[in-house]
Amino acid sequence: MNPTTNPSMKSTMKSTMSKTITIDPITRLEGHGKIDLFLDDAGNVERAFFQVPELRGFESFVEGRRSEDMPQITSRICGVCPSAHHMAATKTLDALYGVEPPPAAETIRRVFYNLFMIEDHLLHFFFLGGPDFIVGPTAPKAARNILGVVEKVGLDVSRQLIDMRGRIRSLMATIGGKPIHPVLGLPGGVAKQLTEEIRAELKTVAADAVQFTQFSLKAFDDIVLGNKQYVDLITSDTYSHATHYMGMVDKNNCVDFYGGEMRVVDPYGVEIERFREPEYARVIAEHVEPWSYMKFPYLRKIGWKGFVDGKESGVYRVAPLARLNAADGMSTPLAQQTYERMYKTLGGKPAHSTLANHWARLIEALFAAEELVALANRQELTSPEIRNTNLKTPREGVGIVEAPRGTLIHHYTTDERGIMKTANLIVATLNNAAAMNMSVEKAARGLVRDGRADDGLLNMVEMAFRAYDPCLGCATHCLPGKMPLRVNLRRSNGESLAIITRESDGTQRRC
Repeated sequence: MNPTTNPSMKSTMKSTMSKTITIDPITRLEGHGKIDLFLDDAGNVERAFFQVPELRGFESFVEGRRSEDMPQITSRICGVCPSAHHMAATKTLDALYGVEPPPAAETIRRVFYNLFMIEDHLLHFFFLGGPDFIVGPTAPKAARNILGVVEKVGLDVSRQLIDMRGRIRSLMATIGGKPIHPVLGLPGGVAKQLTEEIRAELKTVAADAVQFTQFSLKAFDDIVLGNKQYVDLITSDTYSHATHYMGMVDKNNCVDFYGGEMRVVDPYGVEIERFREPEYARVIAEHVEPWSYMKFPYLRKIGWKGFVDGKESGVYRVAPLARLNAADGMSTPLAQQTYERMYKTLGGKPAHSTLANHWARLIEALFAAEELVALANRQELTSPEIRNTNLKTPREGVGIVEAPRGTLIHHYTTDERGIMKTANLIVATLNNAAAMNMSVEKAARGLVRDGRADDGLLNMVEMAFRAYDPCLGCATHCLPGKMPLRVNLRRSNGESLAIITRESDGTQRRC
C-alpha cells in the first residue's frame, strides 16, 4: 500500500470511498505535508503515513559553492530556524579550517543562539502548538490559531508576547546583522564586536525574558496542568512511545544547545552512546522509504527494525523532551526546578509522552533566558578579540548544534580551496522522521474508530506530529526516485491537448 498512489490532489480533509482519510494540507508547521489514513473493513486505521511531498535539495546545489558562504546559504533553507543552520554551518567551518574561535566569539555566538531559542520556543508555544491546549484540541478549527489564543489569554498577555519577541529579534539584528538571515558567523569567530551599550541592553532583555518565560510556564500550569482532561491526554498511551533519546550535554551532563558532546540514552535512561561531532556517522545511519522525500535516521549499532519503538529498535528521538531525557538536569536553578517538577508529574524519567514536548519547550526557554543573564555578565563579551584567523587548509568538517526542533548536523567536504564537494545535512526534523510517523499512526489508531473522524479528531491526529514542531522545508532533501510532475499542454486559446504525469517511481503517463 503506497500513499503516493492516492489520487486525491485537493487540499482538503476528507473521507473517500476507497477507505482512506486524507489530511491535506496538515497545519501549523513549517513546510508542506499530508497524512493518509488507510482503514480496514471495520473502519479502523490499518496504516497511517506522514508524507512529505516537497523537495528542497540543498545538499546537491551547494556543491561547487564556496564553503565560507554556507552560513548564509543554509540559513535560507527555512525562515523559522535560519539561526540554527547559520550556527551549525559556522561551527562546521571552524572544524573545516581547523581553527578554534576565541572566548569572546564563542560567548557572542552563545548569546545570539540563546536569544534565538527563546524567541523560537515562544513562537511555537503560542502560535503553533499552543492553540491545541489554550483554545482546545477539538475547538472549531477557525479558533485554533493565534487569534483564538489571544481571545483566551487576553490582549495584555498578547502585547507582552509581541513586545518580548520584538525586543529579542531587535537585539538579534543588532548582534547578528539580521534577525532572520544572520551574517554573524565566520570561520574562527564572529563578524562584530559587542559594545558595553549592547551588554546593557542584553542584561535588560535577559532579565525580562526570565520573567516572561516564567509567566508562560505559569500559564501552562493553569491552563494545561490544571485541566485533568489535558493531563490525561498528555500521559495517555495514544501519545506515548518508548524510544531512544539523543541530545547535547555539557561536562556535567546538563542540557547544552551549542558546544557539548552528544549523548544517547535508551528507553530506560541508560547511556548507550556518547560522541563528538566528527564521530556522528559511527552512531547514525540513514534509511530511505519510497513514499517520502525524508530520510529516516536510526542508531547504526542497533540497526533499522522498522517503525517500531522499544530498546531493540534503532529509532531515536530528538527535540526538547529528548534533550531533557538525555541529560541529567539543567545547569540553571529555575529551569532545574521546573525540570524536576515535570518528571515528578509525568511519573519518572525518561518520559515517553510525546505531548510533553510542549512543557519541555517552555523549560528550555526559561533555561535559555537564565543562560543569557549569565552570559551578559561575562567579562570577555565585549573583548575586541573576536576572530582567530589562523586558518588551515580545508578538507572536511562537522558541526552540531541543538536546534529548537532537536539535533542539527552539518557535514562538509571541500577541495584545498574550500570549494564544496559534498554536504550532508541531518536536520532536527529528519532525526525525528521515523518517530513522527509512528506517533501519527498510533494516534490515528487510538482515535479513529468505525470510519468516523470529525475535524476535532483529525486535529488530534495532527497533534501527534505538531508536538515535534517539525520543519519540513529543511528536512526534505532525499530523492529516492523522481519528483512527481504534472504537465498540462494547452493551445494558445487554453484548449487542453494532453496531460503528462510522472510518478515518484519515474513512470510517465500521457492522456
